[in-house]
Amino acid sequence: MSSTITVLHPGQMGAAIAGQAAGAGHRVLWIPVGRSDRTRGRAAAAGLVEAESLIAALAQSSVVLSVCPPVAAEDVARQVCETGVFSGIFVDANAMSPQRAENLSLQCSEAGLRMVDGAIIGPPPSGSTRARLYLSGEAEAVLQVAGLFADGLVQPRPLDQPVGAASALKMAFAGYQKAARTLVGVAHALADRYGVASELINEGTAMAGPLLADREYLTTVAPRAWRWEPELRDVAATLEGAGLPTELALATARVLGKWEAFKDDLDLSVEEVLAALQDRPELRRP
Repeated sequence: MSSTITVLHPGQMGAAIAGQAAGAGHRVLWIPVGRSDRTRGRAAAAGLVEAESLIAALAQSSVVLSVCPPVAAEDVARQVCETGVFSGIFVDANAMSPQRAENLSLQCSEAGLRMVDGAIIGPPPSGSTRARLYLSGEAEAVLQVAGLFADGLVQPRPLDQPVGAASALKMAFAGYQKAARTLVGVAHALADRYGVASELINEGTAMAGPLLADREYLTTVAPRAWRWEPELRDVAATLEGAGLPTELALATARVLGKWEAFKDDLDLSVEEVLAALQDRPELRRP
């Protein structure tokens, strides 16, 4: 059976995930008010349907999918809860600590909503590229959400766990992935300073896995640092709640903050990315 879904808001990942639901035959609504031409283009390409307002979209929907910058997750959930017109399933698929997810679930429950905790792992799905969507919470709601993505590039992974479990998985994964990429940037900035970049790449190539050798990938890390910094702070909060050391996650967040000025800049060079870490203005773009 097809469903009507509201997606908030179709950024690069949100549009790709929502597009998979649309491709599976579901009607996916979004609210274009105040959104950029880039967002409008993504939504149109994904097959999403414009709604006049949030209330108009929610009144028709049985599921809301929230995929937004993690720092805005509470505000998005609050906006949905305060409308008073939605009583379906609210899927929060943002990177956040399990503590935040549990608080959101309580907020949703008080407003008459059922929340499913979601965690997206992998790149935006397209072509042959797949993403995993881990889901935790009330079993019936989890299975309903999982069914929206059958046979597509989004692979639903229901967890037999309460709200917070999917977010905990995302925090565990993100803590490793983003810290590792950030450390690659620091390593190359140091190697550049002493003229041994090619030797570092050679050593990285000899390692099991290409992470340290993939220097060019840093030009895609820096534009996303503005999103990753608060995510790493949530990783630190998760680690603290589990009685584990937080220092590496917090240090990674501070380093990511040095790339904040590169928000969504898709024309960076490796030299610019590393110069920001070295605090060498002469190496930066005029």
